[in-house]
Amino acid sequence: MKLLCSRVYLAAFACMLLTMYLCFQNLPQASFNAPFVTDNIVMDPITVLLWLHPFGKKRPIPDCATLYNIRACTLTTDRDQYLRSQAVIIHHRDIRGNLSALPQGPRPVSQRWIWMNFESPTHTPGLKKLGGIFNWTMSYRSDSDIFVPYGYLYPKKGYGSKMVSLPHKKKLVAWIISNWNKEHSRVKYYIRLRKHIPIDVYGGQGMELTNNSIVQTVSQYKFYLAFENSQHPDYITEKLWRNAFMSSAVPVVLGPGRANYEMFLPPDSFIHIDDFRSPKVLAAYLNFLDRNPKLYKKYFMWKKHYNVHVSSFWGEPYCSVCKAIRSAGSQTKTISDLALWFEA
Repeated sequence: MKLLCSRVYLAAFACMLLTMYLCFQNLPQASFNAPFVTDNIVMDPITVLLWLHPFGKKRPIPDCATLYNIRACTLTTDRDQYLRSQAVIIHHRDIRGNLSALPQGPRPVSQRWIWMNFESPTHTPGLKKLGGIFNWTMSYRSDSDIFVPYGYLYPKKGYGSKMVSLPHKKKLVAWIISNWNKEHSRVKYYIRLRKHIPIDVYGGQGMELTNNSIVQTVSQYKFYLAFENSQHPDYITEKLWRNAFMSSAVPVVLGPGRANYEMFLPPDSFIHIDDFRSPKVLAAYLNFLDRNPKLYKKYFMWKKHYNVHVSSFWGEPYCSVCKAIRSAGSQTKTISDLALWFEA
């Protein structure tokens, strides 16, 4: 009887092992799209296809997890991944309204086409042909679906700094310009301003940078002409964030109106040309601040509470797409009139 029971138990155990083996054999195999698990949080993997390298220049693909702590995000330039990509980034200046440069195959239902552009409307031709094609916009404009400014201020940890430290400055006004065009408002204003105050010009029309460094050069000056090449809402570029703020120079701005700047900056952190009835009056004010160190230093009170972030192109925009897709879920839309929106 005991022998019979033992045989029954062994047979049952063998059947159980066989069943478990067959079950494991039928489990789905691990795939490239397996969910990413971190800190017990499961993230669905996202693949983003960069259709064209901006301005035709190949750059290394960034690691979003390492650089920005955006995980389960795969960036690729492999067009064979088109059908399995949740988003396709298309840089405007590389198509300029040429529809044949866009993906030609059927578009997956849930895939987003993202129009990426960081130039102003003045330098963005071919928009009218692109209506009804893109799902999302990504630009410096604050009303973009994915907002990537050229820079921003962010709060310091704790209570900030009690003192504001500035580099020693012996020089007055600097300007760096690569695209010299006498028809641009910035060049016209500079020509009028230089009659009343000395301005050191660097770049294609001027001197060479110190050690080829913008920050090292501008740090020697009290003021920097952060003049934009065209004037449009939210178009506030690295000329302010990097050239002026990172160099601890007071930006003298020519761009959108003061109210637009104040959406992103403390009102006493910059000097706007619109606040002066003429370049001569502006020059007199700059000379006045030069002679009054205490008043000049008030333009840096923001340093007590904020740090400057200068956006990194192109890794930061690419990785932000994964974050946006994860936040948006199943929301879908199409930009019916791209020109009407961007040129407004």
